[in-house]
Amino acid sequence: MCRYARLTGSPTSGNYALVADQSPSADDDAMPRIRRFDHVGITVADLDMVSAFFVELGFEVEGRTFLEGEFLDTVIGIRDASTEIVMLRPSDGGVGLELASFIRPDPEPGSPAAMANELGLRSLAIEVDDLQAIIERLKKDGYGLVGGVGEYEHVWRMAAVRGPEGIIVSLAERID
Repeated sequence: MCRYARLTGSPTSGNYALVADQSPSADDDAMPRIRRFDHVGITVADLDMVSAFFVELGFEVEGRTFLEGEFLDTVIGIRDASTEIVMLRPSDGGVGLELASFIRPDPEPGSPAAMANELGLRSLAIEVDDLQAIIERLKKDGYGLVGGVGEYEHVWRMAAVRGPEGIIVSLAERID
């Protein structure tokens, strides 16, 4: 079983490959491990609108708070920062979604029309029970598809919706 991967290649050539490393090393026991994937954070301008969008998709509000002070300044590397945060989670307690709206400093605009080939985080993917029903419900709220509905290897039916503030949400329904 491959538990590790290593990057091979050269910075000067720009050619890299990720290869499985199946050989245990002397420091395997000392290597810290990731325990779990906890949450994804997105900075937004309108916290209420974006939160409502994700609640409509089925996320539940875990908490809402203001955060400022030494802890925040240290972690994000911005002095005198202040933000309001809403933490959302799916009902099964899976990976959370942290929405943050900055009070200080003023937020910097991103690209609300970003496409999949632009560098950076471009979408969140969530599994749904009834893809077509969700698409229709979101359409009524003014959110449209980025492209169309596709099917992957008779296993997944997928579509990407551009939500508030340009956030792309990939919706995936398992085909039984």
